[in-house]
Amino acid sequence: MKLADPAKSKPEPNSLEEWLDVLCNEEMPIFSNTAISVHNILSDEKKGATDLASVILQDPNLTVKLLKISNSQSYNPLRHKMVTVSRAVIVIGFEIIRKLTLACSFFESILSETNKQQVNEEIARAILAAVHAKSIAIAAKDSSPEEVFIAALLKHLGSICFWSFCSEQGAHIQLIINRGNYSREDAERQVLGFELAELSACLSDAWQLGGLIEESIKLKANTPITNPRLVFIQLGYDIIEALKEGEDSKKYEDCISKVRQLTKQSRLVITENIKNNANVAYDIARQLGAVDAAILIQNSLDKLDDSDESLVVFDKKQLQFSILQDIASIISGRPDVNLLLETVLEGIHRSIGMDRTIFCVLAPDKRSLREKMSFGWCKGPLGYKVIFNISDSPMNLFFHVLSGIDAFWAKPSVNTALYTLMDINVVGKNECFMMPVFFKNTQIGLIYADRGIHKQSLTEEDFNTFKYFTQQANIGLTVFRMQLKL
Repeated sequence: MKLADPAKSKPEPNSLEEWLDVLCNEEMPIFSNTAISVHNILSDEKKGATDLASVILQDPNLTVKLLKISNSQSYNPLRHKMVTVSRAVIVIGFEIIRKLTLACSFFESILSETNKQQVNEEIARAILAAVHAKSIAIAAKDSSPEEVFIAALLKHLGSICFWSFCSEQGAHIQLIINRGNYSREDAERQVLGFELAELSACLSDAWQLGGLIEESIKLKANTPITNPRLVFIQLGYDIIEALKEGEDSKKYEDCISKVRQLTKQSRLVITENIKNNANVAYDIARQLGAVDAAILIQNSLDKLDDSDESLVVFDKKQLQFSILQDIASIISGRPDVNLLLETVLEGIHRSIGMDRTIFCVLAPDKRSLREKMSFGWCKGPLGYKVIFNISDSPMNLFFHVLSGIDAFWAKPSVNTALYTLMDINVVGKNECFMMPVFFKNTQIGLIYADRGIHKQSLTEEDFNTFKYFTQQANIGLTVFRMQLKL
C-alpha cells in the first residue's frame, strides 16, 4: 500500500498530459508494466498461462490478492482450495485470471492513505456497479459476465487514480461542488482544464486495456448505446444513483424496468439480486484490500472479521504442504508435464521465497540451456528467453551441475572458480540452488533458483525444500513416462 509522505510537497500536474505522465511513470509504474505485459501476452499466440503466472508472481501482494479472489465463493463455488497461480489458471480459466490480474494490480497501485473519503467512495461505487453489471449480464446469459465486471470496475479509472494522488486540486473541486453551483464535470473542467473521463480514456490508451474496458471508458454520456454489454455496465452505475433517491423513486423503477426487459426476470428476483449484490461487493472489496471502501459498501462493521477461510494467508509450511498436495494430485492424474513443472516451479518460488526461479532445457547441441518457463525474471520490454551457456573449459556452474545427478548449492565464497564471466553476466554472482531434471534416465535440463534481486541469504532448510520440490518433478516425469508405456 502506498503511504502518504507528509514531507513531500511536489507540485501537482497542471494539464491532462502531465497527469497522464505522472500516473504512468511516477505514481503507478508497476501497474503500467503489468498492464502492458498482460496486453503483450494476449497479443502473442505463443504466450499462455505460464507467461501470465510469471507476471503475477513478480508481485507477492498481487499474488495473494488474486488467490484470495480465486478462492472466493464468486469464482470458486465448489471451494476447491487453490494455493498456486498455475492451479487458479487451470480451474478458473486463462481469460478470467487475466482480467482479474488487471483489476487486482490496479487496486494494489492506487490504494493509499491520502484523500481517503473521496477515493474510497469512488472505489466503493466502482465495485458495486461492477457487481450489479455482472449480475445483470449473468441473468441475460451473456457469454462472458466476467468481462462485463472488469469493464465496469475500471470504467472510471481516471477518477479513481486522480483522487488517489491529488491534493489541492481535489480539495478545490470538492469546494466548488459543495457550493452547489456546478456539476462534477463542470468543477473538474474549471479546476483541471479537462474532465476526469478524458483522463480515463488517455490511461486506457497508455495501458493498452482495449476491448470492452476501452469501449466502456470511451462511451460518452447521453450517447445512444448499441452494444448490449455496455448497457449492462451503464445500468450498474444507474442502479447506484437510483438507490440514493430511494426504492420508491422513478429512477429506481426505470432501472428495474430496464433490467426486466433485458433479463425477463420478475421484479421480486431483481430487487433481491440488487440487495444481495451489496454483500458480494463487500467481499470483493475486502479481497482487493479496499477495507475502507468495503465499510462504505456494507455501512457497518458487523462483518469485519477474518473468519472467511478464503482470506487466510498461508505460512511457509502450510503453503509448501498445500502445493505438494497439488503436485501429488497432478502426478496421480492425467499426464500433464507443463502443469507439473509450472506447479513445482511456483512451489519453489513462493513457498521458499525465491526472487528468480527457472526451468531450462538442454539445447540439441548440449552447449546451452534455454528457458522453458520462469518466474521473477526481469527480461525487459523485448521479453527475451534466458540462456545459460555450458562450459567445461573453464568449468562453469551449469557444466558442474549437469556432470552429476544431485542438487547443488552454489556459493560465490566457496565456488568462486565456477562463476565464469559469462555466468555472472546472466545471473550475477549470487548464492543459488540448481538440480538436474531427468526424463527416461536422461538429463533434459535443470531447475535454477536464487535471491539475486533482494540479496537475502539462503538456508539449509531452503535447500532441502528446493531439493524435495525438484525431486517431485523428476518423480512425476518418471510416472508420466510409465503411464505413456501402458
